[in-house]
Amino acid sequence: PLALATDYNPGSTPSGNMNFVVSTACIKMKMTPEEAINAATINGAYAMGISNQYGSICRGKKANLIITKPIESYNYLPYAFADNHIDTVILHGVVIK
Repeated sequence: PLALATDYNPGSTPSGNMNFVVSTACIKMKMTPEEAINAATINGAYAMGISNQYGSICRGKKANLIITKPIESYNYLPYAFADNHIDTVILHGVVIK
């Protein structure tokens, strides 16, 4: 599986913004929004060897997730990288924002 990450490259493309990475994958790599979101979540966790605890929402995994403000479809997310659509952040089951 393909994984997306920032790696915060200080050279040619310095960005720690995962919204930008997912958007770029859709625009430049012709990935669908679903493919890019999967590459940034479950596939990224798998690539790091932590998919047994992170990367998807299911019983027994760490509850690290975001809840967005109302949007028409998740297909919209990669094309709205300049906007903040996050309503709530949950890390290890604790609401942060």
